Amino acid sequence: MKKVFVIIFSTVLLSLSLKITAQVEYDKYFTDNQLRIDYYLFGNADTAMYAVDKLVKEPKWGGPRVQLIDDMNYGSYKFEVTLPNSDEVLYSHGYCLLFGEWQTSDEAKKISKGFHESVVMPFPKEAVDVIFYARNDRGEFEKQMKLSVDPADYFIAPAPKLPYAIYNVYGDYPVENAVDIVLLPDGYTEQEMGKFVQDCQFFVKSLFDYEPYNRYQDRFNVRAVMVPSQDSDITMPGDGLYRNTALSCSFWTFDSERYCMTYDNETMKTLAGQVPYDQIYILANTKKYGGGGIFNSYCVSTTGNSFSSEVIIHEFGHGFAGLADEYAYEGSDEYDTSVEPWEPNITTLVHFDTKWQDMLSRRTPIPTPVEKKYENCVGLYEGAGYQLHGIYRPMIDCLMNTFNGHKFCPVCERAIERMIKHYTE
Repeated sequence: MKKVFVIIFSTVLLSLSLKITAQVEYDKYFTDNQLRIDYYLFGNADTAMYAVDKLVKEPKWGGPRVQLIDDMNYGSYKFEVTLPNSDEVLYSHGYCLLFGEWQTSDEAKKISKGFHESVVMPFPKEAVDVIFYARNDRGEFEKQMKLSVDPADYFIAPAPKLPYAIYNVYGDYPVENAVDIVLLPDGYTEQEMGKFVQDCQFFVKSLFDYEPYNRYQDRFNVRAVMVPSQDSDITMPGDGLYRNTALSCSFWTFDSERYCMTYDNETMKTLAGQVPYDQIYILANTKKYGGGGIFNSYCVSTTGNSFSSEVIIHEFGHGFAGLADEYAYEGSDEYDTSVEPWEPNITTLVHFDTKWQDMLSRRTPIPTPVEKKYENCVGLYEGAGYQLHGIYRPMIDCLMNTFNGHKFCPVCERAIERMIKHYTE
């Protein structure tokens, strides 16, 4: 009975969100600028505490101006912008954080740590409240922090204008009708910036080599901030190699060798804010295989590996479309199988009707056996989200599983297409 109530409540909320979306007028409430809210998250595997760092006024809002309410319900976190002491939502956004991933690590069971994080929103014309939420163990959003923002506050500092050239890699479409990607280099010295330009072009080619991105090439802008590093290549703690680079990317993130991320959120966001952006992608100058992607936060991919193209597109699936990993291995228990995961391409069958049930053929057996005759069929294949049992993926293979098939499954394609339209229509 409790589960039925939650479904109905969610449906009502979705309906209300859609109505509010139609009513919010961007120019009535927001300027062309962007507000960045920097904050800290402190905690361990079981606790989290929020602390505000600072507010920054950046030159240009790069996000949507029509679909201001995020009704997809993606992400482990979200924030809402409301009128003061009101339930009227002007803007909302779902996202994930490196802190949230760290909370699932073995280290988080032993010690507490602090992470610098940020959210961005259109700069308000009048005072607003910004309310932060995080999902609980039942998959429901719980309020964590409320911040009152007065745009006239003289402590909101203007973003610094940095002395780095901007390279327009691809597209020159209006930012309000495009997915704006900013590319940031890490591990490229001044002498290697020409290589970074080539790698930016490689990124664009990799993106548009795959469906459905190649059908929407006129909806993307890609810009790069040309910031050099002191050292070439990336830090590799497991090999005892530490390098001085612009964004401090490092392998062995959370003690996982191929996981390459950065803890320097402030530098990353300051560099990204030199241009309008929806997505941040760091290109790491190394031959080692690796990378990472966090939904609506940032992605990293190495550029000198034979699988770099596939890694770029796989990690962008995480960062842009909120897609989950579809592979599985022994011993993982990251997902609670009694709760429907928010990611669009995996399911525990708790609320499968919200996923790809409409894409199944009546002739496809459920669950679907991993057999050659079903290799091109959308079904329910057990083993996904790192877990061998209790979680299902849409097809036998997909770029979110392995790189063997060189394509996304129809479910992931639909999720990507929906996200492109969210930003551009």
